[in-house]
Amino acid sequence: MTSISQKDSGGGALTAIARFGYKVERIVAAVALPSLVLLVLRFALAVPFWKSGILKWDGFLRLSDTAVTLFTDEFMLHLPGGPYPYPAPALMAFLSGCAEITFPILLVLGFATRFAALGLLFMTLIVELTVPDGWPIHLTWASMALALVAWGPGLISLDALFRRLLGLPRP
Repeated sequence: MTSISQKDSGGGALTAIARFGYKVERIVAAVALPSLVLLVLRFALAVPFWKSGILKWDGFLRLSDTAVTLFTDEFMLHLPGGPYPYPAPALMAFLSGCAEITFPILLVLGFATRFAALGLLFMTLIVELTVPDGWPIHLTWASMALALVAWGPGLISLDALFRRLLGLPRP
C-alpha cells in the first residue's frame, strides 16, 4: 500500500513540475516573439561589422592608412599552398570598408535584409580565410547571417512595412 501512495505522490509531483515547465515555456514564448528575436539578431550581426567598418575610414570615402596597410601587409588569404596577399589591397580595403558600413545600416533598418545578411555571410567567409583562428566568432556571425537569410527581418522592419504597403504576401 505504501508503494501505491508513493507512486501517486510521485506522479503528482511530476505533474506539478510538468505544469510549471509548461507555464514557464509559455511565458518565454510570449516574451521571445519571433519578430523581436529577429530584430535583436539584426542588431547583433550589424554591430561587429559596423565597428570594423568605422575604423577603416578617415573621412567620407577616404580610407585610413591603417586599413590599406592591413590589407597590404597583415591580412593574407589562407588557402591551400598559401597564405597569399590580397590582390589590389587598396581596392579590397575600400570594398570591405563600404560593405562594413552599408550592410549593417541595411540590417538595422530591416531594408533589403536578406541581401545584406548574405553580403555579411560572404564577408564572414572571407574573414575566416584571412583569420582562420577566429572561427568560433566567425561561426557565430555565419549562423546569425544564415538565420536572417532564411527567415528574413521579421515584422519590425522596413521590408515588412513595404510589403504591407504594396499588398505583397509575407514570405
